[in-house]
Amino acid sequence: MESFGTYIKNHVLLFDGAMGTFIYQKGIFIDKCYDELNLSNPELIRSIHDEYLKAGAEAIETNTFGANRYKLARHNLAGKVKIINRKGARIAKEIAGSRAYVAGSMGPLGVKIEPWGETSFEEANEVFREQAQALLDGGVDLFILETFHDIREIEEAVKAIRSISDFPIIAQMTVQEDGKTSYGIELKEITERLSSSEADVIGLNCTVGPKHMLDFLEQMVKITTKPISIIPNAGKPQYVDGRTFYMSTPEYFCVYAKRFIETGARIIGGCCGTTPEHIRKMAEALVQKQPRIVIQKKTKLEPEVEVSLPEPVPTKQKSKLAEKIVQGKFVTLVEMLSPRGRDVTKQLAGAKKLKEKGIDAVNIPDGPRASARMNGLALAILLQNHVGMRLCFIIRAGTEVL
Repeated sequence: MESFGTYIKNHVLLFDGAMGTFIYQKGIFIDKCYDELNLSNPELIRSIHDEYLKAGAEAIETNTFGANRYKLARHNLAGKVKIINRKGARIAKEIAGSRAYVAGSMGPLGVKIEPWGETSFEEANEVFREQAQALLDGGVDLFILETFHDIREIEEAVKAIRSISDFPIIAQMTVQEDGKTSYGIELKEITERLSSSEADVIGLNCTVGPKHMLDFLEQMVKITTKPISIIPNAGKPQYVDGRTFYMSTPEYFCVYAKRFIETGARIIGGCCGTTPEHIRKMAEALVQKQPRIVIQKKTKLEPEVEVSLPEPVPTKQKSKLAEKIVQGKFVTLVEMLSPRGRDVTKQLAGAKKLKEKGIDAVNIPDGPRASARMNGLALAILLQNHVGMRLCFIIRAGTEVL
């Protein structure tokens, strides 16, 4: 496969859709550790990856968003960080093969970092490194940091990954409808700080739907020169009778996917609430809007060679009709209509008589009175070949005669 960095320079890359939403739809309740399913139900995770690949995803994320030491500890799985992440990477890599890139998914730690909490930057760095190393061991092609609220936390995550790997990093924050994080950091500062980090791609995911994401993208492209990823939710979740619904349809996503591409996004995909059908529609948009990279071939310039062109034939020598016109003599033309069918016997006989009487040319109008007749040009060729008479073929364009 082409390197990730080279690919996104020349193409827009389509990521997959939601993992957690899809797992829930498969009947796994949220009290279960979804990351642990890499061990207890790998076939389910493999089937989800496969559905997204069949829908057109060109990159898939490992099922490891919450597979760090702090979050796994809530399920008494802190000691299985390495095996869960390695397994998640291997499942994705096996099903992707050479069809798609595999991004090691890493989310926030689930604890607050100083000064808002007791976790130090050094501790956070260590936890991020532990997860990243396990994903590397599993064979990921790149890393994707997603749904971060704290800009300092994602900066530390980038540093942690970069300390052990030079693989590409996508760093994505999440913001509210007002363009600010839950910590009050504005989009401009987010974009500037991520641009200054060692992340290869920066962007936004989750929380809001396509409409707000497009607004944010329009602002980001004016601030950064780094590639931008945009991965929205399927709209803002609606809660009805205790159930969560995402209202953005696949067709709606298709419309906005085109707008994301036109505005300058290099990576698009879906977050919470999206399904393979959303990705399938985005893939359709990608086919229509994918930038075309034109490779200009260098051509060797040959030395100029003088070419002698034949002398143009004088107008009066082209035909007897032309000769009479040049000499200023009176010219006689007779209009002849094309037949309504294919029988041109009448027209051939008429043309012969006209030639015998000294008529200089026959004028064949194209489609007189908009009636269905033989093509005038076809009749002109027949008369030219069988009678040898000069012809004037008149083409009408609306009310103008050409």
